Amino acid sequence: MKKYIIAFCLPFSFVVFGQVTIGKAIGSVAPASTSVSIEFGDATGGVRGIVLPWATSETAVATTTPAPITGTIFFDSAVKKVKFGRAATVGATAVSEWRDLSLGALSPASTVGVPDTNTEVSTAKTIVAVNTTNAAANTTNGVLVLADTDKAMVLPRVNTIADIVNPSAGMMVFVTGTTPQQLAVFNGIQWSFWTKP
Repeated sequence: MKKYIIAFCLPFSFVVFGQVTIGKAIGSVAPASTSVSIEFGDATGGVRGIVLPWATSETAVATTTPAPITGTIFFDSAVKKVKFGRAATVGATAVSEWRDLSLGALSPASTVGVPDTNTEVSTAKTIVAVNTTNAAANTTNGVLVLADTDKAMVLPRVNTIADIVNPSAGMMVFVTGTTPQQLAVFNGIQWSFWTKP
C-alpha cells in the first residue's frame, strides 16, 4: 500500500498552488496578507533564516537554459557571496548584472560553502502560485519559483542576528529590531546588512 501512495503522490510533488507559510508558531495560520506567496516565520520575529540555493559561480547560473530572470538570488560558493540578479534597463527581465549582497563582509575560510558531493537532480523545481495558469505556464529556471505576478515572498524576521545561534552560509533574514530595519545575508563567516535596494 505504501508503494501505491508514494507512486500516486510523486507526480504532484513539483507544483504547489496557493499561499504557503513555513516556520510559523501555529502552522495553519495564513500569511500576513493576500499579497504574500510564501512567508517564513512569525511577524514578531524568530530564530531561523532561509538558506539560499548554492551555485558554483555567476557563469554557472547565467548559462542555464532558460536564462535566469531578474530577482534571482543565490549563494556563489566559489567566492562565498550572496548574489542578486538585476537588469540595467527598466522593465527588462534578463539579468545583465549580479549585485553582491555580501559587500563589505569578511571573506570566510575556504572550507565554508563547499558544496556537497551528493548527486543533484538538475531538473528539480518547485513552483508556488495561487493562479494555476501562472504555475502551468512558468518556465523560469530555479529550484523554488514564486510564479504569481501580484504576490511577494516574506523573508524570515528576527529581532537581531544574535537570535540565530548557528547561521549557515547563504542565509538571509530581515532584522526588525534595528532602526532602520535591515536585510541581512551571511557568507559563512560574517553578516552584511542592506537598508536600501
